[in-house]
Amino acid sequence: MSYLKEFLQHINNHDYPPFLRLWEEYCSGDEIDGPEVIQILKSTKNADFRDYFGKHVDRILPLWEKMPECPEKHEILKLVMDIQTLNSMKLREMTYDYLKSTYGSDKYFQEKMKLIGMRDRDGKDPFQGAISSYQLLSHINKGKFVFHTGGWGVGEISDFSLIREQLRIEFDLVPGKKDVSFETAFKTLLPIPDDHFLAQRFGNPDALEKKAKEDPVFVIKLLLKDLGPRTAAEIKDELADLVIPAAEWTKWWQNTRGKLKKDTMVETPEDIKKPFRLRLSEVTHEERLQKALENKPDANTLIQLVYSFMKDFPETLKNLEFKNMLYSRITEMLTQAEINKPQQLQLYFFLQDIVSGKSEYDTKIIDLVKKIPSTEAVEELIDQVAILSFKKRLLVEIRKNRSDWKEIFLTMLLPADQNTLRDYIIAELLADKNEAQVKEKLVDLYTHPENHPETFLWYFQKSMSQKKLPFSDKAGRLRFFESLLILLSKIESKIEYRDTVKKIHGILSGERYAIVRQMMPEATVEEVKEFLLLSTKCHSLTDHDIKIFHSLAEVAHPSLAKSKKSKGSSSEEDVSVIWTTQEGFNKLQEKIKHIATVETVENAKEIEVARAHGDLRENAEFKAALERRDRLQSELKFLSDQMNKTRVITESDIDTEEVGVGCIVECTNKDGKASQYTLLGPWDADPEQNILAFQSKLAQAMKGLSVGDKFQFQEDEFVINKIRSYL
Repeated sequence: MSYLKEFLQHINNHDYPPFLRLWEEYCSGDEIDGPEVIQILKSTKNADFRDYFGKHVDRILPLWEKMPECPEKHEILKLVMDIQTLNSMKLREMTYDYLKSTYGSDKYFQEKMKLIGMRDRDGKDPFQGAISSYQLLSHINKGKFVFHTGGWGVGEISDFSLIREQLRIEFDLVPGKKDVSFETAFKTLLPIPDDHFLAQRFGNPDALEKKAKEDPVFVIKLLLKDLGPRTAAEIKDELADLVIPAAEWTKWWQNTRGKLKKDTMVETPEDIKKPFRLRLSEVTHEERLQKALENKPDANTLIQLVYSFMKDFPETLKNLEFKNMLYSRITEMLTQAEINKPQQLQLYFFLQDIVSGKSEYDTKIIDLVKKIPSTEAVEELIDQVAILSFKKRLLVEIRKNRSDWKEIFLTMLLPADQNTLRDYIIAELLADKNEAQVKEKLVDLYTHPENHPETFLWYFQKSMSQKKLPFSDKAGRLRFFESLLILLSKIESKIEYRDTVKKIHGILSGERYAIVRQMMPEATVEEVKEFLLLSTKCHSLTDHDIKIFHSLAEVAHPSLAKSKKSKGSSSEEDVSVIWTTQEGFNKLQEKIKHIATVETVENAKEIEVARAHGDLRENAEFKAALERRDRLQSELKFLSDQMNKTRVITESDIDTEEVGVGCIVECTNKDGKASQYTLLGPWDADPEQNILAFQSKLAQAMKGLSVGDKFQFQEDEFVINKIRSYL
């Protein structure tokens, strides 16, 4: 199909003049490719220049006449008559003669010809679409299926009348049975054979579901044959919940996609946005790779191609001729001057796999590994290796062949970008009794979790499930749990960490908050209070999440519930009331107003502009605008909820007899160093000016104390010298 791609490009670009020139060139050829012409004409039926093209579509007929009798020949003539706008006498006669020869034995032939405006060969009425209309009339019968092009979906015919020129249909997307006139049917309905994918999905979905689970590739092939090329997302639209239950979709599709890759009749795309296609003829796996390599790909493309191929079809290496061809291509690539070290190393790994037993490539890999000059260079090399399994193999070679491997592994432990690499690195370090050095790295990890969020989540989950790792004891788990909440509060507003935030939410709420249930009993009352305080700073947690945290805390430590009851309103203030100054309250009001009146309006315009670009499933600007709308709505709801809990600090709220909100506290540590802290709400906090949120650890350590009282904080002891009002 050498012309099809070019035709489709002109259609997609709405570029009619070059499309017409290409059509004239195509029609002046010596032979016709039936499937190709059918695809071109079907695509043209939906083009915006269809009516203009209707004056020239008949130029294909001289070639069409040379075709032998076959289904494609009938389909081409039908499509030509659908598109043509000439309504010439020659085309009318051709249409009449075709219908007469094909359907002349039909006892209702004359009545149907009258219905489609073709009662004789010499009429003058327009006959565009006459063949399609007659085929629809011949298809109409009780229990037969049709497709509504206006959005009503698939329908089953329950009754019809040639006299009333009407049929009754039950559609899957509109309620009740609908009466449709033949005139409307000719414009909106397409006949569907009983074995068509849509007919089976509408008429017998249980049987189709059973078939999809027994032979998923068959169902996908049926879908592609009847509906044409489809992306993974479009396939999901056609099958999820309609054939495969939504809860089972992910597992079913993963299994099916793996099988499709190995099917020689299905063209499987590498890009998720590109469609799956049904091939017209079988293409072996070896032929596919060989054809891709004939395009002279660059080194990175070749590495990805060969890796994907060898991973999916390892059995092809049993073909000696193919194996030699692959070996030749890779060694040829190694001779090119622009090959860099990461590419060279990966090509060596390929050759190591192709050549069985020990080979010269084992030595070349070792030499390359030994000559890497520094730890930084090793890290850079691993980062530039594209294939994950090759990164692991490189680490294995470093472990075996470099004396400084420990330094390299310790340096890479936190920045490593895949769990597979982290697992290998930490396992080797611990096996070689480097626990002290590993602990130093882990202390840095939980102290600053925001520096390596994904690595933190990896080790957090390992430490919770594996008891022999550093910091997997009770104290270590509690420390990492506290850091998890700190991490969430620091990254939840950053869009680049959206997936990481979802993972944290999943960890916290998974299996009915199993992690929280585990942590609360292990922690002391003071540690639990800290967890609860940190959870309130995680704005992405819902009120329901916070209530669950509090409930689990009270179950583990009943004294928290008693304290809550005895303190009455003060407990409510600790949990529900958000203190602020008048200035902080004004800032909050301004922020809410700005989001509601400026940012939301701007976003609405962005959505409309993006919507105008069309094809919403592939429209990145539209998706980004919708995501921004969701963020703005969430932020507006959160700030509005916070505002409802806000209480502006007044003079009557400040009690200088003991430390509380609105107080300025002067104190000295055990070395006599004086310091002063102002305790206000979270929106007024400024650590650089020693203005603390009342919920902070230091403020809570001072809470309720009077002048002369002592308290401890971060292994230091303080005495309170003076308490005065902020106002």
